[in-house]
Amino acid sequence: MNVALIVAAGSGERLGAGRPKALVEVGGRPLVQWSIDALAQVSTIEQVVVALPAGAHPARGLQPRPGVLFVDGGSSRSQSVHIALAAVQARGGQDDLVLVHDAARPLVTPDLAEAVIAALESDADAHAAIAAMPVTDTVKRVDSAGAVHETLDRSSLWAVQTPQVFRRDALERALDIGAEELARATDDAWLIERDGGKVIVVAASDENLKVTTPLDLRVAELLLAERGAIAGVPRTSA
Repeated sequence: MNVALIVAAGSGERLGAGRPKALVEVGGRPLVQWSIDALAQVSTIEQVVVALPAGAHPARGLQPRPGVLFVDGGSSRSQSVHIALAAVQARGGQDDLVLVHDAARPLVTPDLAEAVIAALESDADAHAAIAAMPVTDTVKRVDSAGAVHETLDRSSLWAVQTPQVFRRDALERALDIGAEELARATDDAWLIERDGGKVIVVAASDENLKVTTPLDLRVAELLLAERGAIAGVPRTSA
């Protein structure tokens, strides 16, 4: 059974909204609802588990869907993934896949999710596949005093997004570490990498932006409106 885990337990302090980021309204519905609705359209995903801030559910504006389960998330991103995976109602087999997505990326499309799933399915040696974009800006390594130490070769650099898709057994092994190590993980693919696993990238879109600031929120709402998505999530390509 393939499942999707939506990580939505962040506080969203930089948005300054006075509520958890996942519940901030964009396009007439909570931010997390866009990801729920998009991933619910992926035919190979049988269950969606959403990790919300503790005590945040039931939340005003969230629309229940068949096969969607809400749980209290943890104190870190990967702890929330660990909790959400443990809450999956049916135990899957080794060949099952787990898609992990950040609620802070409300412009995810079913097509992008399906492309990342297909990429992992087509590479028997890979343990994970992740959405990402080649870095287009010049990137410099800077010390704590603001002095430039190095200009990196951007030709091999990719900016990582979600969704990220994992072989279930590989993700379970990678998550089976202490809370301190889990708290260090900024994305779950890093846990697979440190465990010696193979991770492949799938070219995504710069529209799959992460909402962190009020400006990001405004851009996301404009893009959703351009898609005609205020009335419903369309099946647009990645």
